[in-house]
Amino acid sequence: MENFRGYAEEIQKQLALQSPPIAVKMLEGEQDVPKGAKRPKRDFGVCLAQCQAFAFAERNGMSIAMMKEDMWCPEPVIGYGFEEPPGYFLQGRNRYPDDVETLEAGANWARSFPRFEAGKYAGIVSGPLATADFEPDLVLIYCNTLELTRLLLSIAYRDGRDITSQLSAHSGCVYAIVPPMKTGGCSVSLPCMGMRQYAGCQDDKITFTVPRTKLETLVVGLQQPGTGGIPVKIWTRAEYTMGNSYAELARLMGMKKADGSEIVGKPFGERVPWE
Repeated sequence: MENFRGYAEEIQKQLALQSPPIAVKMLEGEQDVPKGAKRPKRDFGVCLAQCQAFAFAERNGMSIAMMKEDMWCPEPVIGYGFEEPPGYFLQGRNRYPDDVETLEAGANWARSFPRFEAGKYAGIVSGPLATADFEPDLVLIYCNTLELTRLLLSIAYRDGRDITSQLSAHSGCVYAIVPPMKTGGCSVSLPCMGMRQYAGCQDDKITFTVPRTKLETLVVGLQQPGTGGIPVKIWTRAEYTMGNSYAELARLMGMKKADGSEIVGKPFGERVPWE
């Protein structure tokens, strides 16, 4: 747990996030619910949408465990495998006619909807990574696009590989959790309209999910000078001075300045006087 708290501190230090990284763990049964976690039905007398549970962790520092009985929104119940998807869902009827043209289009979406095998998990718990009393499967980070750029640079630091993500405008709480759990890789997802309307997710936010096994890789990447800093210094000028490696690449492809002169680079991290 000390390692996770250290990771949380370093991520916050490097990115200056507006909200803390969120630890997320899938639960196989009631026996796996952490002792310190709140249960919406038992403790608040209401059901919550999963995005609202994430918001409690993000803004209020609370750990919230959600079983089917605590859930208000039905799509994570299907996505997390708490129940088999009804035929109504698979036929696309919860998408048609509100936001797709045909029932077939709704069924296309339902067939591609990421979900765990029904019965594999019975619940999910989330809380701030810095204070959670459970080992997470994943860490969810609400970030802006600059912070996301740094996260992507950092996770690629060791192997140079970009990530792939399944993007949807629906069910952000599912797309942020199920694909990275199934693939073991990082993922980017979009806050859905429900996350914005009912959990207060702001317009400049996007979500980045990193599996527990890649946290150390991410933190090491964030600490490197080549993954950038925040805030970014803006130098708006034509034919700006490139780093040496970029300048060499340009020269190898025959690129030149507009006046025909050779492109000259600079050592990484070094500023030139007019910048």
